[in-house]
Order: sequence, then C-alpha cells, then structure tokens
Amino acid sequence: MKIFRAFLKNESGATAIEYGLIAGLIAVVIIAAISTVGTSLSAKFNAVANNLT
Repeated sequence: MKIFRAFLKNESGATAIEYGLIAGLIAVVIIAAISTVGTSLSAKFNAVANNLT
C-alpha cells in the first residue's frame, strides 16, 4: 500500500508532460508565424521580380 501511495504522490511525470505541452504549443506558434511571414515575403519577392522584368 505504501508503494501505491508513493506512486500517487509522485508528480515528476506530470511535470514532464506539462513541459512537453508547453514546447508543443511554442512550436505551433513558431510554425504559424513563419508560415505567415513566409507568405508575405513570397508575395514581396514576386512583386519585385515582376517589376524587374
């Protein structure tokens, strides 16, 4: 029974999961930002290329 109580009080796994969720959320935000900037930057390069020709 003591082992079971110790297992329930152990929160190290929960902390690791929380850090994993935070890292995943940060990755999603970075990917969204890069995607938005990439689309805008691509449009700018296309405009410059069209003006050069």
